[in-house]
Amino acid sequence: MIEMTEAAMLEGLAEEASELAHAALKLARIFRDENPTPVQAAEAKEKLTEEMADVVLYSQVVRERIGVRLDKINEVVLRKQDRWKRRMSEGV
Repeated sequence: MIEMTEAAMLEGLAEEASELAHAALKLARIFRDENPTPVQAAEAKEKLTEEMADVVLYSQVVRERIGVRLDKINEVVLRKQDRWKRRMSEGV
């Protein structure tokens, strides 16, 4: 197996995150039906799923490699979920 540097892993994560953003935007175009695309919804959802999996995988590898604790990530996720819920209930 080829050993990747931390920088290469971070670049891979960034690239996959970019591909995820692209897939999300493509599906949003389909849902909105304002900017036609030849891609069908099922295909776009499959691509979104694939890119989400890539981001999850790279995130796990990067987290382990650079020493980010999972409990810290979970703490931040819970805090952000609470903020999201407040904003949604306030209509922000």
